[in-house]
Amino acid sequence: MFRKSFKGRVVLPAAVILVIAMTIAAYYDSVKLFSYGDALVHEKVKANIQSLKLHVKNNEQHSNAAAVSMARNIDAIKAVKDHNREAILQVFAHVHELYQITFCTVVDHEGIVLARTHEPDNFGDSLLELQSVKDALEGRISTHFETSTVVNVSVRTGAPIYDTDGTTLIGAIVAGVRFDTDDAVDELKEHLQSEVTVLLGDERIATTITMNGRRAVGTHIDPAIARIVLGDNEEHSCDSDIFGIRYKTFYLPLADANGEAFAAFFIGIPLAELQAESNALTRNTIVILFLGAGIAIVFLYWVISSISKPLLVLTKNIDRFEEGTLSIVIDNIDDDDEIGQTGKAIQRMIDTVRSLIRNINVMISEYAKGNTDYRLDITGFHGDFQLLAERIVELSCLGAKDPLTGLPNRRAFDARLALEWNRAVREKIPLSLLMIDVDRFKSYNDTYGHQQGDIVLKTVATVLPVPLKRGLDFVARWGGEEFVVLLPNTDSDGAFCVAERIREEIEQTEMPHFTEEAAKKVTISIGLDAQIPTLETSIKDLIAKADGALYHAKEGGRNRVCRHEV
Repeated sequence: MFRKSFKGRVVLPAAVILVIAMTIAAYYDSVKLFSYGDALVHEKVKANIQSLKLHVKNNEQHSNAAAVSMARNIDAIKAVKDHNREAILQVFAHVHELYQITFCTVVDHEGIVLARTHEPDNFGDSLLELQSVKDALEGRISTHFETSTVVNVSVRTGAPIYDTDGTTLIGAIVAGVRFDTDDAVDELKEHLQSEVTVLLGDERIATTITMNGRRAVGTHIDPAIARIVLGDNEEHSCDSDIFGIRYKTFYLPLADANGEAFAAFFIGIPLAELQAESNALTRNTIVILFLGAGIAIVFLYWVISSISKPLLVLTKNIDRFEEGTLSIVIDNIDDDDEIGQTGKAIQRMIDTVRSLIRNINVMISEYAKGNTDYRLDITGFHGDFQLLAERIVELSCLGAKDPLTGLPNRRAFDARLALEWNRAVREKIPLSLLMIDVDRFKSYNDTYGHQQGDIVLKTVATVLPVPLKRGLDFVARWGGEEFVVLLPNTDSDGAFCVAERIREEIEQTEMPHFTEEAAKKVTISIGLDAQIPTLETSIKDLIAKADGALYHAKEGGRNRVCRHEV
């Protein structure tokens, strides 16, 4: 009789199959997991090696960008020419954070140190033994791994500093990143989740490895490894015993300008930790498999005994939901049992989906009206539904934002312009538009490179909103090096004042622009048009007139504001 019942037909075969399946799975999983330790070590070391190399490469780029930029800074040139140490230190004070470097050194045309940001009281010594300084004083920009009496191991870029006439060499700047400090190795350890050491020769000069409770600075590595890494200038991976602990290690040599390795990076992962993790995972997996099998059998018997009838109700409602019916109310299941709770959970899920769809429709409606500031209210969602709602919000922001500058993009501007235009028509108020173009931006890109050009665009995007005092004013990136500013309820004179303030703010950033046809600093040109929109006028006319005014501003010499003349 039991065999013919629902429980008999399902529970007994399921229990037998489940036990057999769990036994087989436990066996094969245990075999696989015994080799998991080696695979885990290999993948982690491989990822850490790539991260370390990228870290070194990024620091080379940061030092190069800092040296090149500051060698062309007008204030820096004047301070070096006057041998004004205080002025030099003041000019270079902001470079560290801006370019993510750790030190700057300025020398005169004979290689004598004028000032150091990292040791301001130490100056007057010669740095002609450094290749980066030699190259810079010969008019070349170069980046090298180097060591000196002040900084043991670092990457440095030397760049020549010329007088304002562009031909007279008055000194050089060396900008770089130190690798030989506790902060440097601690930061890298946190990033790589591995022990980190910086070697000068075979000596540990900075390390996260400890010996007797203290950093193992001053200790030496295995001479055989030192010969491979430093003597042969080769990367090297091996298992090493360091102060009684086994590590999976990797050494990355740093070569000087002559191609000779004088220092190296070391990263190490303790093998015991990884093996313990692998063994624990193996044991836990086997236990969980068999425990899960036993629980599943008991639970299966109990569930099947109680869900036959209400399960049909749930199945019917789920089928309706799958077919797209959201107006579902599950109310014919006993509220006191587990199936009743399941029914309530399904009802909540349906209600959540219904609410999410309703909110999405509202957001779509608001966007259609031009209200790109509208954001989906996600406070009522939880778990994966909240993650989905957050993703929708992110996508809505991405669709309305320029990825480089973070300003609203062309699409968002078009929607906002349509919204403000219609409001101005209804209320019969003026609407002003500023078209803004970065002067001679192509020449800037050709001279400094697109990466530095992107920094200029980000700076302009940061400065543009500063003079705007009202919440209704709207700044967006039009495209390329062009930006737009929308000024609702603002006439031509008011818009002209705002445009002049914007132009002055950009000019005061003092971003250098040393191409032949430029004004020695980055400037902008602005075209302006103001209208009181009517049903007979069009948005295209406003844009065309502002663009025409911008053309006249550029033709008139740039770095100026022109408004459309009626």
